[in-house]
Amino acid sequence: MALKRIPVPTEVKIADDGGAIEIRWADGRSTRSQATTLRRQCPCAGCVDEMTGRRTLDPDSIPNNVGIRNYEWVGRYAFQFYFSDSHNTGIFTFEKLREDNQ
Repeated sequence: MALKRIPVPTEVKIADDGGAIEIRWADGRSTRSQATTLRRQCPCAGCVDEMTGRRTLDPDSIPNNVGIRNYEWVGRYAFQFYFSDSHNTGIFTFEKLREDNQ
């Protein structure tokens, strides 16, 4: 069984107001994700029940003006975002970031 190859980011830009992140991928594709959408979809154990996969975070509890302040690479497969509401425990895979921008 062949592994699915996901292109890696070659350029990452946080919008000046932190409201979005733009990613250019090795295959030339570009995607843009809104910070509020990413925060509300955070996959961390504090936002999603680890056993059931059910979302425990109330999306309405996230302010509409939440932004991304910074990010870090997680290996060669994901980013960890630092949001303006001090949340930073989610790992956002490249596959998911691309999938959500089809």
